[in-house]
Amino acid sequence: MKLSTYAKKLGVCYHTAYRAFHRGEIDGAYALPTGTIIVPEKVENVKGKTEKVAIYTRVSSSENKENLERQAQRLIDYCCAKGYIISCVEKEIGSGVNDKRPKLLKLLSDESITKIVIEHKDRLTRFGFNYIETVLSKRCVIEVVNATEDKEADIVQDFTSIITSFCARIYGLRRSKRKTERLIEELKRD
Repeated sequence: MKLSTYAKKLGVCYHTAYRAFHRGEIDGAYALPTGTIIVPEKVENVKGKTEKVAIYTRVSSSENKENLERQAQRLIDYCCAKGYIISCVEKEIGSGVNDKRPKLLKLLSDESITKIVIEHKDRLTRFGFNYIETVLSKRCVIEVVNATEDKEADIVQDFTSIITSFCARIYGLRRSKRKTERLIEELKRD
């Protein structure tokens, strides 16, 4: 098969496969006199690339769905530039405080995943990032593309996240309570 077909089969950019060919990492691959690179059908993977990389993206509300797509594309481009073979891209809408996000839970429980790529720590979780990273460290690496180096800014961000999430929960409960009260009143009238 052609190198371009091989790259599509693996889910990598053509340039990633091209660089792997020139480094000699694709068993049995050869170039024709015309310059076309041929990869034998039996080759399943690039040597030394047994990683199974997953991309995880998250936004807080469906209003930010466009940002979710852009976030995913930025991470796909990043992984292609690094030469990673992407096995899945998980896109989720939900609060970073919510610990019942199904796509994240599925990703964290998949033992075949060896690397999770995220844009910022808070895309994975608002709190307890280090706990998740420590628990997964035996089998999986979490790669943060835009890690903050400023510890003070990180603490301020955590504090802001705490206040925002608790305010949202309080006002959400109040709104829910008002809806329930209105429903009860309407039922009593009927």
